Amino acid sequence: MDLARAAGIYEGALRGIVHALKYDDRRSVARPLAAAMRVAGRPILDGADCVVPIPLHPWRRLTRRFNQAALLAAGLGVPVVDALWRVRATAAQSTLSAAARRRNVRGAFQPSPFLGHRARRALRGAVVVLVDDVSTTGATLDACARVLKTMGAGEVRALTAARAPHAEAVRPGRAR
Repeated sequence: MDLARAAGIYEGALRGIVHALKYDDRRSVARPLAAAMRVAGRPILDGADCVVPIPLHPWRRLTRRFNQAALLAAGLGVPVVDALWRVRATAAQSTLSAAARRRNVRGAFQPSPFLGHRARRALRGAVVVLVDDVSTTGATLDACARVLKTMGAGEVRALTAARAPHAEAVRPGRAR
């Protein structure tokens, strides 16, 4: 991951808004949440060729009926490319330690089988922004970034609605 930023800390009102979107089917909060992400993530979005939402496993997508990351990505004002596919169901990251999170998502993502040749070519050398609702350890974002890099992306950045409170120490090369 080249750069990462979140609109805010995953606590208080922001945590409630993310939960309303993700677990209470309150899709109406996606638009204002994406607007906050656009403002906070301006340095991440500047110069971006496309945004890529973190995919849900098809069964989870079917049961939830929507992908919250895709809703957020659609509101960022940058073309959305569904470049990734989650190839296996993973345990909920929220219950796992940092090391377990990395193991949990290892090999869970691959290029989307529905991505056309034109879109694959467009990713080569592109500045791509991964979009998700929450980043805790960055394990999911890092796993997806690795796949995008193997697909030829020139730079992979990340923008989330929230980051875990303890994630304030950002690794070198990352923005807040």
